[in-house]
Amino acid sequence: MLGKIISFEGIEGTGKSTQIQKLKTFLDTKNIDSVTIREPGNTYIGERIRYLLQYDSNVHNMCAETELLLFEASRAQLVREVILPMIHKNTWVICDRFFDSSMAYQGTARQLSEKIVCQLNHFAAGSCVPDLTILLDIDVDLALQRLQQRKIQKDRIENESIEFFKHVRERYLRLAKEESRFFTVDATLPVETITEKICTHVQKRFDL
Repeated sequence: MLGKIISFEGIEGTGKSTQIQKLKTFLDTKNIDSVTIREPGNTYIGERIRYLLQYDSNVHNMCAETELLLFEASRAQLVREVILPMIHKNTWVICDRFFDSSMAYQGTARQLSEKIVCQLNHFAAGSCVPDLTILLDIDVDLALQRLQQRKIQKDRIENESIEFFKHVRERYLRLAKEESRFFTVDATLPVETITEKICTHVQKRFDL
């Protein structure tokens, strides 16, 4: 039996990290082995790419095409080094972002060809498609207010404009309508209410 892949998507400031940990705790109560991973990252190559994409001050002029290819490179390594081995051991993989992010951020907000993004997603991810994608949705203005309240350094993408994130959010919402694997949750709800909705849906979806 293969493990499941559950991805979390949404613009910055939606609380993905919190809900990912709460879902892992829920799966623990069901005696389901699970791991949490993030994109880009979780491999040596992926973490080096993550730094380059997010924090390296010397890459302020990175073009959209380079950004996309770096995300895809990290994804390809993550799939083959981490995700595939885990699901073949019947371990569930909870992803903080996966290929839908490239459709929203690089395809729509960066205005790259969505056909090319889709092709590269397929090339990088291969047969790995999330069994469930949880979209945490929030108004962009509120999300950016949350980011302002964080006492951590913003990364290169978090410093993008309001319009950029509006395009990202709009694409996510369209993806949620197009793909039946999506489950959309209002990220303005109390944390525990969001957790309850997600865990209830996961329990019903996979008959736990």
